[in-house]
Amino acid sequence: MASGYGLNGGPSRCFPFWQELLACYVVNTDTEDVSGAKKCVLALEDYYECLHHKKEKARVEELQRAYRRAEASHPRENAPKAGTIRSLGLLNKEEDTKAVIGVDRSVVGGKGM
Repeated sequence: MASGYGLNGGPSRCFPFWQELLACYVVNTDTEDVSGAKKCVLALEDYYECLHHKKEKARVEELQRAYRRAEASHPRENAPKAGTIRSLGLLNKEEDTKAVIGVDRSVVGGKGM
């Protein structure tokens, strides 16, 4: 990461942000006066966000909380039961199988399953 090269040999994902930050520092500061660095706060925030994704993570967590609150306040009318979810709706469906196939699945070839 510090070299500026990414995993595939090209520039790293944050290298453009680093270049922008560096250009801001070069334009706004000199060796005697570093007070112009305050103008580069937004570029620095962008670079740190690219590195650590803290704002993105906070935004995703807030969206998830809002979604969970909405789901809790308006439960689904036809929500599947826990047993249906565990069995994927495939267990205890012998009647449906008989209706579709027309054959008793418990007796195949004269032998019980």
